[in-house]
Amino acid sequence: MDVISKWAQVVGRVALGTIFVVSGLGKLAAWRGTVAYAASKGVPEILLAIATALELLGAVSIVVGFRARWGALALLVFLVPVTLVFHNFWAVPAAQQQMEMVNFLKNLGIGGGLLIVLGRGAGAFSVDSSRGSTRGEPVAVTRAAQ
Repeated sequence: MDVISKWAQVVGRVALGTIFVVSGLGKLAAWRGTVAYAASKGVPEILLAIATALELLGAVSIVVGFRARWGALALLVFLVPVTLVFHNFWAVPAAQQQMEMVNFLKNLGIGGGLLIVLGRGAGAFSVDSSRGSTRGEPVAVTRAAQ
């Protein structure tokens, strides 16, 4: 893997995970308000707690590159229902549709990044790569190198 690819993977992985770290910590910092907002969308507090745990654990996993594929999967499990429930632009008043569509599409793009991590693994400069794991390379490249 060339130097640009290695650095692009680590910077991208950290940027992607940071979105979820900040969001998850924000939920914890204003827990009562977060619970009230989630309840207004029909999400019970226990489900919110599970979602927040998935968000934070998945984020840390991606940022440090420890079992990053599992972290990406956890974040996808979190992101898909959150996007459908909280950014359902098709079901909100016309004045809110554009903003919700922007948030929906933003989450779609973030999901695309998570799918790349799921498919490729943590890449360079990660706990996974320092442990001698080949998780950062696609299966075809890993097998061809053996």
